[in-house]
Amino acid sequence: MRRVALLSGLALAAAACGGHGSASPANVTRAWSQALNTGDNERAAKLFAPNAQVVQGGTSIRLRTLADAIRWNASLPCSGRILEVETRGHEATATFELGNRTTSACDAPGATASAIFDVRDGKIVLWHQIASAPSDGGATF
Repeated sequence: MRRVALLSGLALAAAACGGHGSASPANVTRAWSQALNTGDNERAAKLFAPNAQVVQGGTSIRLRTLADAIRWNASLPCSGRILEVETRGHEATATFELGNRTTSACDAPGATASAIFDVRDGKIVLWHQIASAPSDGGATF
C-alpha cells in the first residue's frame, strides 16, 4: 500500500525569512506543507536538517543528504490542508486533511493524518507520523 503523505499551506515565506519568530516549529511545519502542496520537493527538503530522522509506519530512516530529503518528499503521494498545529517547545504536531498532489493521486483523499515535527535552529530534525484522533479515522501517510 502506498504511504499517504500530508501537507497543506500557509506561509512558506515566513519560515524562509530567518529570524526567531519565523523559524518557529509551527511556521516551519506550515512552510514544509506549503512547499509540498505546490510540488516543490527541493524547497520542502531544504527545511530538513542533514541526518534528519523520518518515522513512518513502523519504519525509521535517516535523510542524510539534501538529495535523500528531496527523494523522500517526492515519494509522498498526498498533499493536505493543515487543520491544526499545536506546539510545545521545539515540537509542532500537525493534523492534515489529505488530498491529491499535482504529481500523484492520494490513496486516502479526505482522510486525516498527523505528524510531529521536531524543529531545531529552523530545520526539521524529526518528522514522525502519529495516529490521528480516533474520530478522524487515523489514516496513515
